[in-house]
Amino acid sequence: MKLMTCALFSLAVLAAGCGRQESAATAPKKLPVASAAQAHSLVLDTRHIDQVLSDFTASGELVGVSALIYQDGREVYFGAHGMADRERKIPMARDTLVRIYSMTKPVTGAVLMTLYEQGKFQLDDPLEKYAAEFAGMRVYAGREHGEPVYEAAARPITVSDIMRHTAGFYSDSSDSPVGELYRAADPMSLTHTLEQMAESLGELPLVFQPGSRWLYGPSTDVQAFLAERLAGQPFLAERLAGQPFAQLLQERILDPLQMHDTGYRIGDRRDRLARMYNRHEDGSFTPITDDRAPANAPLLRDWPMTPGGWGLVSSLDDYMRFARMLLNGGALDGVRVLKPETVALMAADMLPDTVTDRSWLPGKGQVGFGINFAVRLAPPADRKEASGAVGEFFWDGFANTLFWVDPQHKLAAVLFTQYQPWGGVDLHKDFRDAVYRNAAAASALGRPAGPDSAGR
Repeated sequence: MKLMTCALFSLAVLAAGCGRQESAATAPKKLPVASAAQAHSLVLDTRHIDQVLSDFTASGELVGVSALIYQDGREVYFGAHGMADRERKIPMARDTLVRIYSMTKPVTGAVLMTLYEQGKFQLDDPLEKYAAEFAGMRVYAGREHGEPVYEAAARPITVSDIMRHTAGFYSDSSDSPVGELYRAADPMSLTHTLEQMAESLGELPLVFQPGSRWLYGPSTDVQAFLAERLAGQPFLAERLAGQPFAQLLQERILDPLQMHDTGYRIGDRRDRLARMYNRHEDGSFTPITDDRAPANAPLLRDWPMTPGGWGLVSSLDDYMRFARMLLNGGALDGVRVLKPETVALMAADMLPDTVTDRSWLPGKGQVGFGINFAVRLAPPADRKEASGAVGEFFWDGFANTLFWVDPQHKLAAVLFTQYQPWGGVDLHKDFRDAVYRNAAAASALGRPAGPDSAGR
C-alpha cells in the first residue's frame, strides 16, 4: 500500500506539470519512486526520540524544545522539555506559541496555489503581467572604474521565479552595492503595506539575472503581494485593489484547517508565547525582553505589513494540521484546501539543472527546491548529513523551528524551539536521526564520514 501511495504521489507530479502545460524551465522533475523494500513501514523508537530531545534541555544546549509526530493518520509522538520562558519558570507545553518565521513561507505558498487552481495565473507567466511594479527590472553587473554597473534583465521575472527563489532579489547573504540601496529603501518595513513593499522592491536592482541562481530573499513576500493583487480580480489586475493577504490567509487556510492559534498578532495570548533567546558562542542564552526588538515588535500591534515570508505565530497542533493537510494530498478532516496534484506540484523539484549556484541550499542535504519547500532527491550522502526519506519536503525557521512531510512513510513532524541566530546546535540533525533510526534507506547513521556541510 505504501509503495502504491508513493507511486501515485509521483504520478500526480507528472499530472500537475502536464495538465498546466508549463515550459521545460518550470515543469517539475519526476521524483524517484520508492522500492518495495524502501517503502516498508517505519517503526519509530519514541523513547529514543524523547531521550534525544530531553538531553538537549538537561545539558543546557537548549532552553526548551517540543515536537509532535503523526504517522498513518494518528499521533505517534509528543514531547515537551525544558522551559518556554526560563525567567518566569513557564515550562514548554503543547499549547506554547512560537514564532515560526520562515515556516510562514509554505503557508503563503498554499494560499497562492489556491489561486493557481482557480486559473488566476500560470507559473510561466511574467510577474509584470499582474504587477507592473516589476516591469523593466535592472540587474547589477559588477563595477567599472569603481562604480556599479547595471544592465537590463535578460528576461522578465516569472511567477515560478518568486516561487523558487530564482527571481534575483537582494538577500542579506549577497555581496553587492545593491545592499546599500536595499537598506536605504527598507522595503520590508512594518509600516509598509504589501503594495508599498512591492513598489519599493520593484525600483531596486536585482543582484543576478532572473532564473540563473538560487538565492533566498523576499520572494515569498512578493507571493503574498501577488495573492493579494489577484484575489477576486480578473487577469491583468494592475493596481486594482484585491483582497488583503491576512484575510486570504484566514479564509483559505487557517479557518478551513481550524488553525485557531495561528496568526500575525499575539493579542491576549502573550502568556502562552515562548520567550525568544539569543544564543551566544559560549552556548549561553540571554532572553530578549525588549518589546521593540524584531523578535517581539511585529507580534504586539496591527502593522500594515503582513509578510508572506515570516511573521506568523503558531502552536504545535496548529502547524501539524497544516502538515497533515499536505500529507493527505490537500485535505484534512473532510475539508479540501488544495487538490492532490497541486500539493504534488508544490513538493516537486522546480530548480532547473542549469541553476548550479544555489547559495547555502546544498547544506540542507541532497535536495532540490519546490514551491516554498526543500525537496529531498536522494538519501543522505554521509553521516554528517541529516537523515531523511527521498520525496520528503520540508522547511525551517530562523528561530530553529522545523517541519517536514514524508509521503513515503506517511509521516509528518513538527519541531519547536525559540532561539536565534539559526544553527549552532545539532537539534535538527539529531531529531531527524532519531526519527529515522530504524529506516536504513533514510538514516544517515552508519553511512561513511563526509566533508563538513553548512546550513543557513
